[in-house]
Amino acid sequence: MNRKQRIMLIRIIVSAVIMVALSFIPSSGALRFVLYMLPYLIVGYDILLKAFKGIIRAQVFDECFLMAVATVGAIALALYERNGDYTEAIAVMLFYQIGELFQSYAVGKSRRNITELMDIRPDYANIEEGGKLRKVDPDEVETGSIIVVQPGEKVPIDGIVTEGESTLNTSALTGESLPRDVHEGDEIISGSVNMTGLLRIRTTKEFGESTVSKILDLVENASSRKSKSEDFIAKFARIYTPAVCLSALALAILPPVMNIITGNAGGWETWIYRALTFLVISCPCALVISIPLSFFAGLGGASSQGVLIKGSNYLETLAKTKIVVFDKTGTLTEGVFEVNGIHHSSIEDEKLLEYAATAESASSHPISKSLQKAYGYPIDRSRVFDIKEISGNGVIAKVDGKTVACGNEKLMKAIGAEAIPCHSIGTIIHIAIDGSYSGHIVISDRIKKGSAKAIEKLKKAGIQKTVMLTGDTRKVAESVASELGIDEVYSELLPSDKVDEVEGLLERKAKNEKLAFVGDGINDAPVLSRADIGIAMGAMGSDAAIEAADVVLMDDDPEKISKAIRIARKCLTIVYENIFFAIGIKLICLVLGALGIANMWLAIFADVGVMVLAVLNAIRALFVKKL
Repeated sequence: MNRKQRIMLIRIIVSAVIMVALSFIPSSGALRFVLYMLPYLIVGYDILLKAFKGIIRAQVFDECFLMAVATVGAIALALYERNGDYTEAIAVMLFYQIGELFQSYAVGKSRRNITELMDIRPDYANIEEGGKLRKVDPDEVETGSIIVVQPGEKVPIDGIVTEGESTLNTSALTGESLPRDVHEGDEIISGSVNMTGLLRIRTTKEFGESTVSKILDLVENASSRKSKSEDFIAKFARIYTPAVCLSALALAILPPVMNIITGNAGGWETWIYRALTFLVISCPCALVISIPLSFFAGLGGASSQGVLIKGSNYLETLAKTKIVVFDKTGTLTEGVFEVNGIHHSSIEDEKLLEYAATAESASSHPISKSLQKAYGYPIDRSRVFDIKEISGNGVIAKVDGKTVACGNEKLMKAIGAEAIPCHSIGTIIHIAIDGSYSGHIVISDRIKKGSAKAIEKLKKAGIQKTVMLTGDTRKVAESVASELGIDEVYSELLPSDKVDEVEGLLERKAKNEKLAFVGDGINDAPVLSRADIGIAMGAMGSDAAIEAADVVLMDDDPEKISKAIRIARKCLTIVYENIFFAIGIKLICLVLGALGIANMWLAIFADVGVMVLAVLNAIRALFVKKL
């Protein structure tokens, strides 16, 4: 409990004690009024002040205004009737403040998950100078600098380990407690905690562009992206509050006037009391507070599990997802390609591999890296020139003066070389030297351990269709899809083809269904942006993922996709429960108040009681570990 909350609690206790004590002290007239105003002002002076400021700023219709009018009116009515009954007015303000305190505490609790994530923000970076470490602001560290991270310290900036080995705690980023080992040459991301050995790291980004900065910016701005439900509540409150104020005014004036016209007694006291009760009941606190709190709690609960959702609008869309489309490489498979065979080579296998690795040496594609890794020797880049990368087909380059073409069957056909089909499962890299077919290399990608279970869990979660898109051959694609239990598969696609396929799926789906695309975020940015909701998986350190996706899963576990959907659905269910519950109880109590059946005490329940129950329900969105 923070200082502000403690002060409010003290005010509530003091006011309640004084009110109870006054019930045992005989008093009347002006003295009784002064004595009872003491607890009223102790507990409610800030509400009265806010209402007054709202009137001055022409921002009249809010809950403070309703509370002020209702309680001041109740006091005025007691003075008019000279009954000295100020208890109801004090009780209304007292219980309202109890509700506000409870709501403040609940919001603080829901913020803790976000705050824990904010703990990944590093306070400093260590620069070694003259054999001594100097702490500097991470913003001052330039790209390419060597920083030192000691055991127990946070990694402040993304980089590559140049010296040392250690174990990292990435739980603040991924939600998983399993540590990660790093050695010399490994990439390392900011926000991790160094647990064991001393590390020297060469920074690859400035602090403002590092993973930790992007994640913090993403989380800090998540609450600014409102869902349709929140927009509805905001619009509802703008119309509802003036409407109930006018209704209360009509309730106070019209019936007595009608009585006078018909020759009966006016009954002003009765109808003014009913109008004041009506105002207390009408206060829309439960809706205005609990709906944003439900979404905020959902976002916080998701972040604690390594699921970063950029806003409550995306959380709402995720909850309505019925179709999930996957990229294959790096999403369902590990994206770790290995050379598993060299077939039909017209030259020595090692020489064919050397030509392929050299021709592909300028590419950062995983297949190119696998060829270079299989070759195993340093590549002399001076041997290769005139490199032409044909998107989705392969590479043509001059190596030692010879024209080397590496790619798929389409590339071979384009240059007039007749490719020999391969019956092995995997990505087939055909090679032609000086226009003559020279053989092919088989490269395979491993399916992730959790992929099959992830697809199974998605179907159990109510996903109606799973689709896989890949640039791989039909044989490889169908083999992976069959093993994982995916419903539809589209193969041999260029990046632009993937967008076309997603657009086709969007056109064919039902209007109320949402389509999610899951990719690694590096080369899938156009598709991530085009889908109803883009999910980047295994995206630690990927700028493209954080920028393009609506949801970022901070580790490589495909099972987190179904978890993210279940979290979103739980949160949306809670939101709808609160909307129907709050509006339903309000309407019933408003009718009872207008008919004179409900008194101020029922009004207090309708306002504060419903708010407390709705907030308690909203907090359930935080508890998502077992989903």
